Amino acid sequence: MSPIFQGILTIFIGVTGCIAYFYLSNIVLDKVIFPPRTDDRGRNIRRATMVRPWLFMLPAMFALGLYLVYPVVGSFWRSLFNRSGDTFVGLGNYTQMFSESGFRTALFNNFLWVLVVPAASVFFGLLVAQLTDRLKWGNIAKSLIFMPMAISFVGASLIWKFVYTVDPQIGIINAIRDSLGLAAIDPLQIPFWNNFFLMVILVWIQTGFAMVILSAALRGIPEETIEAAIVDGANPFQLFFRIKVPQIKGTILVVWTTITILVLKVFDIVYAMTGGNFDTEILPSYMMDYMFRDDGRATAVAFVIMIIVLPVMIWNIRQARKEM
Repeated sequence: MSPIFQGILTIFIGVTGCIAYFYLSNIVLDKVIFPPRTDDRGRNIRRATMVRPWLFMLPAMFALGLYLVYPVVGSFWRSLFNRSGDTFVGLGNYTQMFSESGFRTALFNNFLWVLVVPAASVFFGLLVAQLTDRLKWGNIAKSLIFMPMAISFVGASLIWKFVYTVDPQIGIINAIRDSLGLAAIDPLQIPFWNNFFLMVILVWIQTGFAMVILSAALRGIPEETIEAAIVDGANPFQLFFRIKVPQIKGTILVVWTTITILVLKVFDIVYAMTGGNFDTEILPSYMMDYMFRDDGRATAVAFVIMIIVLPVMIWNIRQARKEM
C-alpha cells in the first residue's frame, strides 16, 4: 500500500471512528443509561451531565494508560529481571548499579549538567533579550542567536568538535594557545573540565530558546511600572533586577525547569563528542552502554532517570498552570 494512501486511510478511519464514538456514546448515555423519563427527567439529565466529560475523556485516558502508564510499570517490572527476562533478580540490578563507580560518575556529571546548563542558558537568554530590545538591529541579533535551535544536537556536536580539535589550524582554542606559544591540548580529555566543554554546546543551543520566551515576557511588563520606577530615580540596574526580573519570575522558572528536563535526557552531545569516555559519562549514555551487555541494568537506569525527571516535570506543569 502506498504510504500516502495509507496515511489518508489512517486519518479517515481515525476521524470517522472518533465521530462515531462520540455520537454513539451520547446516544447510549442519554437514551439507555439515563433515559429522559418524565418522572425523573431532571435528575437523569444532571447525572448524564456529570458523566459526559468522563465519557469524552475516556479515549485520551485509555491512550495515556496504554502508551504512558503501561510502559512505566512494564519497565519497572522488567528491571527486576536479568537481560533475557527468565530470571527474577529483584533489586539486584539496582544494587549492582549503585555500587559501580561508573554509575556514580554518571550521576555526578548529570547533576553538574543540571546545575550549570539551565542557569547559564537562562542567564545568557535573559541578558540577550534585555540588550537586543534596545537595539535597532536587535531582531537580526535575535535571529542569529536563535539559529542554533535549528541544528540537531549531533550536528552541533560536530561543529564544536572542530572548535575543540587539537589541530591549531582548525581548533579555535588551540589556535589561541599556538599564538601564545603554548602546546596544543585536547579539551575533551581534560578530567572534570571536559564536562564543561560539552555543556557549552547545549548552552549555545538553548540560549536562543530562553531568549525568545524571556523576550516575550519582558515585553509583557506594563510600561506604567517601568515609568514609575524611572520617575522614582531607579538606575538601569535597579530597573532590571528590582522591577523587571521579579515580574517575569514565573516565566524564568518555567524556562529553567524546561531546560532542566531536557538536560536530564540529553544523550546525543556526549555520545557524539566523547562516547562517554574520559569521565564524561552521563545517565543516558551509561544506559546505552548497558543495553549491549548481558544484564538488565539498562532498564534500571532508565527507571532511575524517569524518577529524577518526574518531580521536575510535575513542578514545571504546576508553574505553567499558575501562569495561565
